Amino acid sequence: MNIPQNLKYTQDDEWVRMEGEFALIGITDYAQHELGDIVFVDVTCEGETVEAGEAFGSVEAVKTVADLLMPVTGEVVEFNSALDDASAINNDPYGAGWIIKVKPANVADIDALMDAAAYTAKIGA
Repeated sequence: MNIPQNLKYTQDDEWVRMEGEFALIGITDYAQHELGDIVFVDVTCEGETVEAGEAFGSVEAVKTVADLLMPVTGEVVEFNSALDDASAINNDPYGAGWIIKVKPANVADIDALMDAAAYTAKIGA
């Protein structure tokens, strides 16, 4: 299981990586493995502010649909248009498979998320 050290993680299996003043958000390798092949990503809140813990979209796998939950409050400034082919999440969840770019309301909230060691312990890897 791939759990990069430079990311922050949520209890709901999303990851967050700061890039300047923006945060990229996606689902973890563990989540995509548990869901199975991701076939569709639905995000309809581009341009909106979404509160931490609220759904910002969903991913559809062959046998299930799962909500994507916002790790921190912020404005969704971009949806990864490359996910018209959702296989990027299956093949590269931490790179080409990022889902949204967010301008966090409070960058300090990201520091409160789990580090790689805590996430590894959470999933029992």
